[in-house]
Amino acid sequence: MAKEFWTITEVVQLLEIEERFLLELEEEEVICPVCRDKPPQKLFTSLDLERLRLAKALVEDMGVNLAGVEVILRMRQNMMEMRQQFDAILEDLAQEIQETFRRGSS
Repeated sequence: MAKEFWTITEVVQLLEIEERFLLELEEEEVICPVCRDKPPQKLFTSLDLERLRLAKALVEDMGVNLAGVEVILRMRQNMMEMRQQFDAILEDLAQEIQETFRRGSS
């Protein structure tokens, strides 16, 4: 089973980023870690890791600032959601076409 949550220390080591960068992205609400009470700590999901990996690439490889990272990641999320909606519409349409052909050939 894949790991569900990662600590700040694990994320910093895994992605080779500075903790300050991680905290700045959290402050900009690019990522939203899960907070646990006992022991008090912030935990990051695989979605957070993916967003951090993309943010790191945008900043380091393309020179995008944090505000730009936020906009790009939000647009990416919106595009993914629209793609899912489009796929669902196409699936419904394909089912309707199949049903129409079944009724017509009966």
